[in-house]
Amino acid sequence: MIIRVFEARDTDDVIALWRQAFPEYATPGKPQRDPRLSIANKLAMQPELFFVGVQDERLIGTVMAGYDGHRGWMYSLAVAEDARGHGYARALVERAETALKQLGCPKLNLQIMANKPEIQGFYAKLGYHVDEVISLGKRL
Repeated sequence: MIIRVFEARDTDDVIALWRQAFPEYATPGKPQRDPRLSIANKLAMQPELFFVGVQDERLIGTVMAGYDGHRGWMYSLAVAEDARGHGYARALVERAETALKQLGCPKLNLQIMANKPEIQGFYAKLGYHVDEVISLGKRL
């Protein structure tokens, strides 16, 4: 797999992958789950931190990162179902981590849905642990 920065021509493939990887995107009433809006917003802010994984000209993975000068964040890590188990997700995470380190980021945060304990296990293998915090949110 080759990891590179997202290009506009990747849009439809990214959306197809996210719809496969994140079935919650189909939940009505959650405008923050609109993949086209997510892509547009990322392209407007730190587009150099939006990575895709490509194998044999097929897009098989994504990860987005962000850094606000205080903490880094990682979002939308996804690997196509038929490409899982080969270390591609790990490679995408490592690419995001490297990019954030190069920006001077001291700590990386991420959120996962509470109903996906297998995802927590994946991140634990990469050295992530549960921070004893409560995540709050408000739709604007």
